[in-house]
Amino acid sequence: MTFADLGLSDELLRAVEESGYTEPTPIQAQAIPPILMMRDLIGIAQTGTGKTASFVLPMIDIMSQGRARARMPRSLILEPTRELAAQVAENFEKYGKYHKLSMALLIGGVNMGEQIAALEKGVDVLIATPGRLMDLFQRGKILLSGCAMLVIDEADRMLDMGFIPDIEEICTKLPATRQTLLFSATMPAPIKKLADKFLSNPKQIQVARPASSNLLIEQKLVEVPTARQKRDVLRGLLRNDEVTTAIIFSNRKTTVRELTSSLQQNGFKASQIHGDMEQSERLKELDRFKSGEINILVASDVAARGLDIKGVTHVFNFDVPWHPDDYVHRIGRTGRAGAKGAAFTLVTPEDAEAVDAIEKLTGGKIPRVGPSGLVATETRTEEPRETSERPKRERRPRGGAKPAAEAAPVADEIVAATPVRDAPARPAPDQRSSPAPRPEPVVARAKSVDPEDDGGWNGPVPGFLSVGFDL
Repeated sequence: MTFADLGLSDELLRAVEESGYTEPTPIQAQAIPPILMMRDLIGIAQTGTGKTASFVLPMIDIMSQGRARARMPRSLILEPTRELAAQVAENFEKYGKYHKLSMALLIGGVNMGEQIAALEKGVDVLIATPGRLMDLFQRGKILLSGCAMLVIDEADRMLDMGFIPDIEEICTKLPATRQTLLFSATMPAPIKKLADKFLSNPKQIQVARPASSNLLIEQKLVEVPTARQKRDVLRGLLRNDEVTTAIIFSNRKTTVRELTSSLQQNGFKASQIHGDMEQSERLKELDRFKSGEINILVASDVAARGLDIKGVTHVFNFDVPWHPDDYVHRIGRTGRAGAKGAAFTLVTPEDAEAVDAIEKLTGGKIPRVGPSGLVATETRTEEPRETSERPKRERRPRGGAKPAAEAAPVADEIVAATPVRDAPARPAPDQRSSPAPRPEPVVARAKSVDPEDDGGWNGPVPGFLSVGFDL
């Protein structure tokens, strides 16, 4: 089957061919004809199956007939994140270049005045996140009564982010007679309820079992004895010749920042994307990754769903995701559009419960390997650091009190109580035959802290300690 068999216009077929695509994916082949026939539709498909084009292509042909009016968009696409919305806008620009359609992108982190100006001119296709759309609607800057087509994309992600009440309210502002398309990787009960309420006799398409992982992705669990060894193992994996472009996922934004800095110090072309960054910064880093200026992107789950970046050969889960659904969406950044990919998840014994939940969701065991079976022993390339504390400096004797060296065991006991993992043993101070010095106050000092080591204590340090960091 070719795209020409789906009933698309010649102009659209030309744009698709120039983009390098010749055959539709299964969801595109099944979804495009009923959408062109103006039917409501539910599409259940795992990430990386070409879902976005399955609604963008027919929408372009449908919207090619008619004229936009000020502040009244003719169609609406709802996306859970700014990145996904921007990506859908890129698809419209790419496939709609031979159509004279106007488009507006309503997302946070962007000047609202420019968005309002675009709406005033009238738009055929409005792509929005629920928060910014509701904001502008409440300000009276947009009317939804002329919207004849609604797409709810990544519905399960909308549920995770708490957007379902907003979507329900938005649906009540739209005309009752409209075409509604809903796409989701899974179909939990709240999404089923939403579909039953707002879709009319929808055609349901399912191209893969819900929550299944892409069969083109080679998956492995890399067993690491302790969390502090993860960075060594990760660097070894990244130095594999087969890794050309990779996305590394972490659960915490702080880890994203620290890991990016560590990789850069070790000579990797790495950058980061996470929720604390301004929208313009995030888009800039994504563009650098897409252009090849950097080949490693460290990300929090803000980038896990829906981002379509060609040629990602590997995904690394530095942390096992807290939610099993996120595992499927993370690894789905590779193995897209028929290409093969690899996904490695670094696991410690403490991750056993989370791994069990992932395997229960995906319906199969993920092969386990040790780091020694994948990479050679990694050698750190950072600046050498002190591995033990300097002995205390002996002072000239001032009296007959106990030597300071004899007080060292007391300090050791305090340091041992300090929550620092695997502290090296303190070398004994030089023993000198001299009169006993005047006793000095005991000050406990923590060991030198390795900036690469994030496996230790992260809690508050007692106020009576003087803690030094070797950066």
